[in-house]
Parts: sequence; structure tokens; C-alpha cells
Amino acid sequence: MTTVEQPVDVLLSDGTTVQLRPIRPSDAPEIVAMHSRFSERTRYLRYFSPYPRIPERDLQRFVNVDHRDREAFVVLAGDRIVAVGRYERLGPAAPDAEVAFVVEDAYQGRGIGSVLLEHLADAAARSGIVTFVAEVLPANGAMLRVFSDFGYQVQRQFADGVVHLTFPIAPTDATLEVQRGREHRTEARSVARLLAPRGVAVYGASATGQGVGAAVLGHLRDFGFSGPLVPVHPSASTVAGLPAYRSAADAQVPVDLAVVAVPPESAREVVADAAAAGAHGLVVISAGFAEAGGEGAAAQRALVRAAHAAGMRVVGPNCLGVANTDPAVRLNATLAPRLPVPGRVGIFSQSGAFGVALLAEADRRGLGLSSFVSAGNRADVSGNDLLQYWQDDPGTDVIMLYLETFGNPRKFARLARRIGRDKPVVALASPARPPGVGDSAGPDEVAVGALFAQSGVIRVDTVAELLDVGVLLANQPLPAGPRVGVVGNSSALTGLAATACAAQGLTVAHGYPRDVGPRAGAAEFAAALADTAADEGVDALVVVFAPPLPGQLTDTEADFTAALPAALAAGKPTVATFLVGRAPAGVPAYPSVEEAVRALARVAAYADWLRRPAGVPPELPRVDREAAHAALRPEALDPMGLLAAYGIDVVDSVPARSAGEAVEAAARLGFPVALKAAAPGLRHRLDLGAVRLDLPDAATVHRAYAEMAAVFGADVLVQPMVPPGVACVVELVEDPAFGPVVGFGLGGVATELLGDRAWRAVPLTDLDAAELVDEPRAAPLLRGHRGAVPVDRAALADLLLRVGQLADEQPRVRALTLNPVLARPDGISVLHATVRVGSAVTRPDTGPRRL
Repeated sequence: MTTVEQPVDVLLSDGTTVQLRPIRPSDAPEIVAMHSRFSERTRYLRYFSPYPRIPERDLQRFVNVDHRDREAFVVLAGDRIVAVGRYERLGPAAPDAEVAFVVEDAYQGRGIGSVLLEHLADAAARSGIVTFVAEVLPANGAMLRVFSDFGYQVQRQFADGVVHLTFPIAPTDATLEVQRGREHRTEARSVARLLAPRGVAVYGASATGQGVGAAVLGHLRDFGFSGPLVPVHPSASTVAGLPAYRSAADAQVPVDLAVVAVPPESAREVVADAAAAGAHGLVVISAGFAEAGGEGAAAQRALVRAAHAAGMRVVGPNCLGVANTDPAVRLNATLAPRLPVPGRVGIFSQSGAFGVALLAEADRRGLGLSSFVSAGNRADVSGNDLLQYWQDDPGTDVIMLYLETFGNPRKFARLARRIGRDKPVVALASPARPPGVGDSAGPDEVAVGALFAQSGVIRVDTVAELLDVGVLLANQPLPAGPRVGVVGNSSALTGLAATACAAQGLTVAHGYPRDVGPRAGAAEFAAALADTAADEGVDALVVVFAPPLPGQLTDTEADFTAALPAALAAGKPTVATFLVGRAPAGVPAYPSVEEAVRALARVAAYADWLRRPAGVPPELPRVDREAAHAALRPEALDPMGLLAAYGIDVVDSVPARSAGEAVEAAARLGFPVALKAAAPGLRHRLDLGAVRLDLPDAATVHRAYAEMAAVFGADVLVQPMVPPGVACVVELVEDPAFGPVVGFGLGGVATELLGDRAWRAVPLTDLDAAELVDEPRAAPLLRGHRGAVPVDRAALADLLLRVGQLADEQPRVRALTLNPVLARPDGISVLHATVRVGSAVTRPDTGPRRL
């Protein structure tokens, strides 16, 4: 949300940053200055006349708006206004408004018009405007394309030499697709400029060769960076054998990237110097920013603001650096003295220290690296930005992430679902998880793993496992199924491998494990592997090698590594455990059978996810968004009205504080009724006596109230009786890793203690909802366990879809619980609902684009 108090930074189509904010009366001189820089053609296309100067009356009207019926946003590059967009409502309380914008000539063609349109449409919708109209000269093809390419249903009319456009501004699937496509391209381009710079300036490299800056400069030089290196030093003429300069611009070479290793108090000066040299981004190695406390956090904010004002992005601060092994670039702007061999794996690490260890281990295992980014404090560039870049990077086939926290969890889940369809994403997420927002604890550790898997992410628990899976993905094809052929020369090892397969959810193929015996030589081993690889009942191979007894085989016969090419020829993934010798190149080898099988299982689960259809969010009937917005008005908050607006009907529930009130409510609802303790934790506790059912008359209600009030307090709820069913629970919580997630499980103390809940991230697809219903361990009770009549699972799935759509469209709803939901063969009844509403802040990954 863009407001008077909250300017935002946005990315343009070329990856540069600008600021967008509402116009202010004090902007009048800058508006005049921008107008003076317009070409005659730009003035004519915007104002339909030469309009050489802005009259004072017009100027005051331009810069004074009420931010409701009249709104205007300006775009600033540094301190200079380079564009302005505005809408004006066409009459008091009218549902339509005229929209127009103009961009300075030097900034045209860089996507400013589409960004302005996004923010104007968002602001107008929040002011009750539903339609934009615009008048454009036919010669203004660029402006016409801004409207037509946005995905809006634009109606055109030509009259009096002007094209009249009319279009509804409510977001649609088409506009959202366009917006996210632009987001993807701009973020990818901004990262590409960091990882493939023409030249690099290094600030803070000492002439003595000591310190962090000198280390990074040495690594850049020694790795053979393809472009010019520019050490910036206040006094030295040479640093690390390279000519040094007082300012990066003095070198008179293209400088796209600045590596910063100066104290925080000097960082702002570096930003100005790098901007003067034309740099596109900063890699801030220096520490002492947000991780050091309040003053450091303020310095970090000032650094990022200054960089964005200069059109630059920031990696860090407090980071390890960035690297790109492309032979045309050869960039090692990191504190790691050695990089892995060039390859096709992109690695992101939030932690600098962890990144050093990760690079060293990847190098030891021979895992080829395409590019690497350590984000440190992640003040600007994040893992989500790298996902956008790696999706299209032709040099990257596998993405590996180490994540300590999630800055924009909803966006991460969305990107992972999309990118995982093209390239595998492996994530080591910190086990430390802040609590979610909601009445329940939210997803437990097992459920979090499932959420990652459902988003197409291969989640691992250790550094070793991250590399285990990465090596397999980088060198082997994906398995076509879960059937594993186990081959080895030790019955103990093959039996151990078969047990590990079963534990990891893999299926040992029929006729396996196959033990060739301890006396088998390399030729026999190769024949067994070739047979297994050709077996149509085998999708993947697990190969185990045990050393022969001394003198049992000749050296040639014992060269088991020579047997592996026979297995690889069939194109099926193969993992191996060698207790003797080393695996040949391209074969993932693991120190233990369990590690090999675990890596294969992770990859097999990902391959299974790829084979499953993605599902679609269906169009749901009985959804009234206007009624939903009305129910969320702060002055008249109506949680039950909100649920009803999404087609979620809750059984009437009347509160009572005395026996007389309870009897009166029962008579009004109609007998028989149910009486329940009002406390949320007791409303379904039939086992404690907090629920009394089938009360047929006033006397029974009076007696039941007296008994319950003595134990649970005076507050009760009276409800009409509904047919019995299987009790279920539907929950919505804000998860720190995935944003809004919907949970489903069966009711009851036992299932609550066991944490028997299934979870999916919002937005839900039709397949997500169906899987949610069938996934809990107690789900057989819904399908007719032990002769019971199956319930209407389609009605449960429909309810979950409605909760998911509510969560997706109403960010103020932070948590929701429907408990119990009675599921029957003929439908469902929602007996109780609680809704937690937060402030009207914009949820990350919703609304117009912004950094």
C-alpha cells in the first residue's frame, strides 16, 4: 500500500531503483523543473497542446490533492522528479475516475508507466473507485500499450481525434500474471547486473594487504576477473599491485559493481562515489550494521535508502560476497579464497560464515558452481531475488539455499511453486522458527517439511544433506518412480540399504536386493548393474561396494568403480556407497548407505511432485467481496458476516448469562437445542460435560444451565440441534515460513495431542483442498472406516477452498478457526468460528510492486 506516510522503492524494467510516493505541495518547483525538461512531443502527447509552461493555477491544483477523490504519485530518481501519475474522480462519490501520467523523456521506455498504473489503481480501489477512463492521442502508442498490455479489459472509442479508454481496475488473473511477469523480469535483471559486472570498484582495501577489503580484492584478482578492477584509496597510488584512485570515476572505466569494506560511518560517502562512477549495485562486506544494534540498524536503513535513490541495489551488509564462475566473467568478490569448480549449481547463503563452509564443502565434493550470493543482513537483495534470477539463468540447473529467516514468506512459496517446475530448489532452513499468528501452534516440524515439499522445495536438515542432494541433482537424472534396485557384494550392506529405502518411503523393486557375493569381481558386478539398469521394474539404483578380503581378488577384479558405467548407460539415477576406492566422475558417492538412500528419497519425492498436476484455484459461487469488505470495516466489524460473504455458513449461536436467557434463546431457536460453555476451549468438550445436547424443553435447559454454570461459569451458548457427524477442525494461521496456511484435521483431544493436522499454503488449488481432506492420519474416519457411512468430502474440500480464498483476499484476517465442523453424508455444519483481525497493513506479496 502506498500512502502519504509510506513512500516505496520500486524496480524499473532495466533493474534500476526509483522511489514512488504521493505528491506534496512542496513538490511544485520540481514539477516545474521536470516540465521544463520535457520535449515538445512529450508535452503535446500529454496535454494535447504545446503547453510551454504550467500556469500557477494549474500548478497548485497539480500538487494539492486530497488523496481520495484526487490522487497523484511522483517518481523520483535521486532527488529529481522524473514522472507523475494522477487520477481524478468524475464527480462526487462517482465509481469512475480519469487517469493520466507523464514520464520525462530520458526515463521513458523503462516501465515507469506500468508501475504508476499499478499504484494508482490500488489507491483508487481503496477509495471506492472501480473504473478508470483515459483519453490518449492516437500518436501516443507507448501510452496506449501501457493500458492494453496490463491485462485489463479495455474498451476503446475514437472520437474528436482522441482515443477514449474505459476499463475496470479490479485485479484479475490476467492483470496479476502481467504484474508478476514484470516483477520477475525486473528483479532478475537487477541481480544479473550484480553478477556480471563490466568493472568492479573496491572500497576499503588497505595498501598493506591486511584486512577484509584487501582479501576480497586479492580474490578478485587471483580468480581472473575479466573486467577492470579499481581499488579506491584516499592516498595510495597502488593497492595489491593495481593502480589505485581517489574516486572510482577517476579510473574512467565502466564500473558496475562496488565492493564495500569500509566502516559504517563511511558507507554513505562510498554510495555517492560509486553512483558517480555509474555503479549498479553494492556488495557491502562491512559489519556493524543492523546486527550491531539500534544505531547500526539506522545506518543500514540510511545506506539502503541512499543506494536506492542512486538507482542501485545492495547485497548485505555483513555478507560474504558474490561470485560467478562463468568463464566470461570469473567473478570472486567474496571472502572465500577458493571457489568450487565451474558448474551448474547456484548457491544462496544468508550467513557469511556458513557460506564459507558451504563453498569449501562443495569444492571438496566436486560440486560445480554457477554463481553464489551471500546476503548477510539481507537489507535489500534476498533469496527471492536470486530465485527470480536463477529461474532464467541458462547456466544454472539446480538451486541451493541456506535460509535463516523468511523476509517475504508468501512470495517465497509462490516463487518456489513456479520455479520448482523448471529447476529443483533445495533448501536448508534454520530449525529455529518464531511462532506463527493464530490460536493453534500451527504446522509442526513434520508439517513444515510437507509444506516445503508441496511447494516443490526439497527441504534438508543439515549441511551434509544439502550437498548430498545437490550432488545427486547436478549429476543424475530424476527417477521415473519410487522403485529402487539395490545391488551390492555384501548381504549386510544390501539388507541395510533395503531397510533404509523402506524407512524413507522408497519401494525396493521386485527381486531385490541383489547380492552378487563377496567373491564377485568387477566384471560380474558390471553385469549385475547392467541387468538392473535395464530392468523395467527399476526406477533408480543403489549400489554398495564392500572391500574384498585380502588376497581374494586381483587388483583388476577388485576395481569395482569400472563397473559403474554399465549402470549409468541406461539413464537411471544411481547413488553409490564405497567402502573401498573412489567413485568415478558423475556418480554421487556417499560415506554411508543411509545417506545415499536419504538423498535419493528426497529427489524421488521431488520427481513425484513434478509428475502430479499443479491444480487450479477454482471459481467459487456465493462469494461477495463487497460484503466482505463491509464486514471488515473497523467501525462495524462483523466476523460472521465476513464468513457468510465467502459462503461459509455458521450455525446460529446465541449467548446467555442466566438460566432465563438460555431458556428464552432456546425458545426462539426452537427445541431441541444444545447448550455449551462459552469459553472457546470448552465449546466442543462433550467429555467434560461442557456440552449438553438434545435438550427438548425449557425445564431441561434450565436444569442443564444450572449444572454447567456451577462448573464452567455463567456464560453459555445456545444453538439449535443439527444432525450428528464426524467432528473436524479447519484452521488458518500466519506461518513464518509460508505466510497464510490452512490446516485441516479431525476433532478430538487425541488428534490434538498427536498434532494430526495437514497444512497447505495459500492460495489453495482444487488438488490442495482434496489432499488436505485425505491427508490426516485419522482421515479414514471420513471415508467409512469399519462400515460407517462415508461423509461428503467434497463439501469439506469446498469449505477449505473458501477459507483459503478468504485468507488470500483479506490480509487483515490473521487467524481463523472453525471448530467443530460436523461432516455428514449429506453435507457439513460449521458450529463455531473464531476470527482474529489485525491492522490494515499490506501483506507482503500482495498489492502493487515494491521492494
